[in-house]
Amino acid sequence: MGYVTAVPHPRSEAPGSARAGRLSLAVALLSGALGAAVALLATRQEWSQGTATVAGGAFPLTAKGSDVTGVPAALAIVGLAALVAVFAVRRAGRLVVAALLALSGVGIAAAALLGASDSAALDEQAAQASGDTSASVDALSHTAWPYVAVAGGVLILLAGLLALRYGRLWPGLSGRYERSGTPQPRRKAPAVDPDRPEDLWKALDRGEDPTGA
Repeated sequence: MGYVTAVPHPRSEAPGSARAGRLSLAVALLSGALGAAVALLATRQEWSQGTATVAGGAFPLTAKGSDVTGVPAALAIVGLAALVAVFAVRRAGRLVVAALLALSGVGIAAAALLGASDSAALDEQAAQASGDTSASVDALSHTAWPYVAVAGGVLILLAGLLALRYGRLWPGLSGRYERSGTPQPRRKAPAVDPDRPEDLWKALDRGEDPTGA
């Protein structure tokens, strides 16, 4: 006795693709927006601290993320713009913007990791405080905020990867505008029966000539 293997109809995969598109879209929007917000917030916090010797005493120094590097904040804004632009383009353009979104996340994470051990900002402050251009910071320590910025970059990277994988299933702003901007065909006015006074009055209300002249 032979066995017949059931082959799923191609249309049966459409609902699954639609669900994957909606889920990936929601996750990408959430992770991209949250990642940009986290990266921007982290750059405004204290990343490192130390002391400089001034007139025989220790002078405390601190540096924010924006003092250490401006790359994470700049790329967070680029990532937000790319996240919005994904829905304004299609096909190859969407892939390019999605790649830019992913690269923004990579750049944020890399810059934050490098900044986690950087002392240049505090060394510059130590030189200014002591008046000695060769002075450097003492008792250098770092906070966890650079790694928070790394997490923001990873979230943006996730949004970019989702856009690369599932972006073709997402709706586009241009398609909505095209559908809403398409002129609707004018409906043909109903025929006027000259023997019915109500039809004559309705034609006059519409600004038409009921006599057809």
